[in-house]
Amino acid sequence: MSIEGLSKEQRILRVLRKVLGNIVKDTAPRPGRPNPLQESTIEDIRNLFGLIAERERELADEAGMTAKERPHFSDEPQTAQVLKLHKPTKKPH
Repeated sequence: MSIEGLSKEQRILRVLRKVLGNIVKDTAPRPGRPNPLQESTIEDIRNLFGLIAERERELADEAGMTAKERPHFSDEPQTAQVLKLHKPTKKPH
């Protein structure tokens, strides 16, 4: 589904998840260095990701979408293969 087809709340949740993920990546410490975030802040971030995911699921359920409907990239490997089936040739009798 394109972003234009999403409700305002869905767009807000998507941006929140993206910005929060970027903050986590930007503040992640290098190996052997202390984490700049307090443990309570890390737990709050986990809870916020959980709440965002929960609300996104509720909105998807309300819209009649299933859990299998997820975005995908066009260059992702396909999980199904298309087989060409040929009709058997008729043998003359």
